[in-house]
Amino acid sequence: MDEPAGGAARPARQDVRLANEAWEALFRAQAVLARRFRDDDIWDEVSPSEYDVLHTLARHEDGHPGVPGSGEAGATMVEINQEVLLTQGGISRLVARLVERGLLERRPDRHDRRAARVLLTARGRAVLRTVGRRHARAVSAAMTGALSPDQLRQLRHLTRQLTDHLT
Repeated sequence: MDEPAGGAARPARQDVRLANEAWEALFRAQAVLARRFRDDDIWDEVSPSEYDVLHTLARHEDGHPGVPGSGEAGATMVEINQEVLLTQGGISRLVARLVERGLLERRPDRHDRRAARVLLTARGRAVLRTVGRRHARAVSAAMTGALSPDQLRQLRHLTRQLTDHLT
């Protein structure tokens, strides 16, 4: 490693290049997959962004994801914003449309009177199941067409490791 002024270790030039090439490859793969899935003929009931919100809320059905019995079902707008790749304003408008269409409902948060919790309705869960099955098949076809099961496990491990390190 090179030593910059001040004594902090700086990665070697080839490590910087490799890290940036890996990030660019990951970003490009995600962009290609997102474009492919967006163009799939499975989004007749909801858009990909709407599906993302429904899917996120399904993970919050029994409280916070990964923490059984951790509280109320559903999620606040802040919690949705932490998991969905849209602006806060975009999420607010999207949730309002899904509430109007009967796919989501808002309820007061028991612990914070200023907040509302957003939950799936029975109709929202049904749409999520239908579109989710189609989307899962499309994801499987794209991923298994390019990677072996061992490579998929390795990719899952590496992306989780990166996410865990950065959060």
